Amino acid sequence: MSKFKKKKSGGTPAISTASLPDIVFMLLFFFMTATTMKDSDLKIENTLPKANQTAKLHKKQYVMYLYAGKPNERYVTTLGKSDRIQLADKMASTADIKNFVILERANRNSEDEKYLTASLKIDKNVKMGLVSDIKLELRKIDQLKVNYTTTQGNPVE
Repeated sequence: MSKFKKKKSGGTPAISTASLPDIVFMLLFFFMTATTMKDSDLKIENTLPKANQTAKLHKKQYVMYLYAGKPNERYVTTLGKSDRIQLADKMASTADIKNFVILERANRNSEDEKYLTASLKIDKNVKMGLVSDIKLELRKIDQLKVNYTTTQGNPVE
């Protein structure tokens, strides 16, 4: 008679879930650091013009964005087909630029106001009259630091 008996069918051992919380938190931290938050939802078309001499803005916390262009296809029925201005997430007129800039200045420290730059992200097909109206409104409220956002490329093409 034998002292040792063979196991007939023990089955597969259970999977250890001890490291599962570590994996979940590691994925959570990865997506928290790799994901960027969207500033605003564009309701206009924004194909930027090309320029061959560009410089990068280094401190984006001092930048406020003003968008101009034709409404996207899904907003054409409500907004029409003419060129429009978008400030943050809202469609606006040139008269609303003053309140937008004042609100942006109020949200910043008084020391940061001198660094505040108005960045114009204007579609390449927008009429120059709208651009000059935007610049005139910015001049009226003494917002003289203006940046034109473009993409790198050959402007002749």
